[in-house]
Amino acid sequence: MSNLVRISSSPACAMMASTASISRFSVSKVTSKVIEPHIDARTMEIHHSKHHNAYTTNLNAAIAGTDLEGKTIENILINLDKTNAAVRNNGGGFYNHNLFWTVMSANGGGLPTGELLAAIESSFGTFEEFKAKFAKAGATQFGSGWAWLCVQKGGKLDVCGTPNQDNPLMPEVGCGGTPILGMDVWEHAYYLHYQNRRPDYIEAFFNVINWTEVSRRFALEK
Repeated sequence: MSNLVRISSSPACAMMASTASISRFSVSKVTSKVIEPHIDARTMEIHHSKHHNAYTTNLNAAIAGTDLEGKTIENILINLDKTNAAVRNNGGGFYNHNLFWTVMSANGGGLPTGELLAAIESSFGTFEEFKAKFAKAGATQFGSGWAWLCVQKGGKLDVCGTPNQDNPLMPEVGCGGTPILGMDVWEHAYYLHYQNRRPDYIEAFFNVINWTEVSRRFALEK
């Protein structure tokens, strides 16, 4: 089964198929108007059809004929040879964007509930303190990169940032745990609408976070 990502007009906005062992990675078409006005449709269309498609195509080429074929993307990244730039950059780009699409929703924003909210308050003090720390991780990431909310085994949460297409699954990136929320702060994620106003994009991102999906990932990985 292929890893498949779809953003649709459904309340969940995105669906991701099983991460069973596969020989090829693929990404579907995207309907991108569902999270306007916070993130504009043209940006989403270019982001998905050009950038994410390129990471997917290049990842397939990088693993073709190697012992990485047939492995899940998670397994590839956890055991990554960081000197393999093609797999590091494109595997990271593929995984990061797959998560990114699923954690946004037209019905997003607001506050998480239940166990996730309790874990946020336990780890950071209050939701507002978490929000400030997550926003800072994105705003202060020099150049291109990502901000992450990660869960450790036992349920503790951490916020961190990584450059380029690195992510916390990779070894020795200074950021551990399993990502359950990721925010892309590459300029291609926001520049058409927000230009150099990254903090405005970050504030808008909080209006589309799909806390139902983040909570599902938290329950699965804690």
